[in-house]
Amino acid sequence: MKSMLGTVTLALSLLVAQVAVAADKGSSDDAVAMVKKGGALIKSVGKEKAFAAFADPANKDFHDRDLYLYVYDLKGVALAHGNNPKMVGKNLIDIKDTDGKLMIREMIEVANTKGKGWVDFKWPNPTTKAMEQKSGYLEKVDDMLVGSGIYK
Repeated sequence: MKSMLGTVTLALSLLVAQVAVAADKGSSDDAVAMVKKGGALIKSVGKEKAFAAFADPANKDFHDRDLYLYVYDLKGVALAHGNNPKMVGKNLIDIKDTDGKLMIREMIEVANTKGKGWVDFKWPNPTTKAMEQKSGYLEKVDDMLVGSGIYK
């Protein structure tokens, strides 16, 4: 009986730990909502002010746990990046993840053919600093794509 109680206690502890870790990560619904909010901001205040908001780590609308926004033009130039401002202004059309996936090209393809959708790739997690599997959600906004993503 003690052994069974110990096993149940351990299982519950592990479940609570998993829930706590999941709460520290953004969900797919959170990513979609952030992208929609970002697209709406671009349309209401213009690119310059919106991109400044996306880049500001103190702006909790666009920096939430491991979620942030990125914006690319449809030729692969980074216009805004909430986690790595050094990428802004660079053409990253040929950037590959650690598996060799051309994720910016795939994002542009999704934007041009579907207008919105998900792209899977590997990317450094800003909270853990580890290379992790990521699913990026994006929407085409005018001549750009606005995206955010969840780490799995």
